Amino acid sequence: MHRALPIMVIAALVLSGAAVTAKALYIPVKAEVAQVLLERAFTASVETGAPVKPWSWADTAPIARISVSRLGASDVVLSGGSGEAMAFGPSALVDDPSRGLTVLAAHRDTHFEYVRDLRAGDQLTLERIDGTSARYRITHFETVRWDEFTHPHEGYSYGDGGLLMLTTCFPFGTSTPGPLRRIVWAERMGSA
Repeated sequence: MHRALPIMVIAALVLSGAAVTAKALYIPVKAEVAQVLLERAFTASVETGAPVKPWSWADTAPIARISVSRLGASDVVLSGGSGEAMAFGPSALVDDPSRGLTVLAAHRDTHFEYVRDLRAGDQLTLERIDGTSARYRITHFETVRWDEFTHPHEGYSYGDGGLLMLTTCFPFGTSTPGPLRRIVWAERMGSA
């Protein structure tokens, strides 16, 4: 019995260590698996022309892909504009191709971390699941309080042009919540 006690203590420590490690790995592994599932759902959505959920219980689905070739950044854009959707990628707050207005939001420390490196003149590509693609050129940046952020209202139309706005929390390099948002304004240049 005296020999069994050290073995049981060691086994308990090993199991405890394994449990702590598994818990620490859960979120990063879940995030990586989610990105694989989102890519598959985006591809299936493009093939069918209709949104395909990345997993059966998802409350969101891919509607587009945004990419910045200069930075090598590319993300699947999700429907819904909710915090749940933003946990997995950029989410569309407004997406009205008929008016030429798209507003995307994402977290500054994950999917829109690259926003800090964008410059006026950079080109963005928005590829929709209906097979259309559009190129946009960044015109300017703005930093505003979350409750002062506005976009063109209903009834405003850009005609053949269009406007793409990216928004994320500001300042960069912190995860502390704050009232500021960084806004990227980009005008449509044409089809990609």
